[in-house]
Amino acid sequence: MNDRVASVKRDTLETQISVDLNLDGDGKGIFATGVPFLEHMMDQISRHGLIDLDIKCQGDTHIDDHHSVEDIGITIGQAMFKAVGDKRGIRRYGHAYVPLDEALSRVVIDFSGRPGLIMNIPFTQKRIGQFDTELFWEFFQGFVNHAQVTLHIDCLRGHNAHHQIETVFKAFGRALRMALERDPRLGDAMPSTKGTL
Repeated sequence: MNDRVASVKRDTLETQISVDLNLDGDGKGIFATGVPFLEHMMDQISRHGLIDLDIKCQGDTHIDDHHSVEDIGITIGQAMFKAVGDKRGIRRYGHAYVPLDEALSRVVIDFSGRPGLIMNIPFTQKRIGQFDTELFWEFFQGFVNHAQVTLHIDCLRGHNAHHQIETVFKAFGRALRMALERDPRLGDAMPSTKGTL
């Protein structure tokens, strides 16, 4: 089996981003993005997905965090698409329920080759510290479009907005881990009746 690693650089007038990713890592995360709360969430993906992530971003955060957050989602999606390759032998589908105190979220993912995002998080606050909760949609939409996955995100309950989104990112990491795991029963076969994904 080939190593499932990727390095992607993405430069625009608004952001300069590099992502190094290892799908079969130990859950190590290195982040220098200028968006501390997003880094806390990226750490959840690394730790719970056992995905090594090294993300650097220079963005126009003096305006706001929007471009950095969206473009990091895009670049992680590009790196994941590259690292997963032709998807032979992976489980393809992943899901997870994760609680954190009063909050509970469910994330379901399909490495379908078809971008789609259904996201229902009834945030109880518009901001978590300085972070605008609306930007999480931009992050996941960027990821979905470039990883070419179908992603369903539901926060089922919770009154603390930090807990709400942290359960989402932990569940996202766990769902990624399940979907990307190699299935020994599948061998090198394609997990699709179409023969391609």
